[in-house]
Amino acid sequence: MPKGMAITHRRKRLSMTSLIDVIFLLLLFFMLSSTFARQGELPLDVALGGAETPLETPPAFVQLRAEGLRLDGRDITPEALREDLAMRGEGVVLLSIDDGAQAQPLAEILHAVQGLGGWRLAVLRAAS
Repeated sequence: MPKGMAITHRRKRLSMTSLIDVIFLLLLFFMLSSTFARQGELPLDVALGGAETPLETPPAFVQLRAEGLRLDGRDITPEALREDLAMRGEGVVLLSIDDGAQAQPLAEILHAVQGLGGWRLAVLRAAS
């Protein structure tokens, strides 16, 4: 082979664009095909629908305020709320949440009502 005709091998640079595209598609596939567990989800009725059969127990009116918790107009703790509802049997808890209320007491109320069989919780909309 003549001297001027020497074959030189040039290394091609790998394009990262196609690799990034493949990784993105795999990420998208796994994100869309996976299911996420709903841990700690609490059932919540935002409003009571139409009229059902009348309840024997009058509804329990619970107010969640920044200062604390009230049941039917009297101050109460979340533990005492659960005990009081358990003694009543079953029915509906009407929950009114003031603007200054914290999230932790709300979660305690939701867990307390959820743990009692026969009680439903309805959150009342705050008056505007």
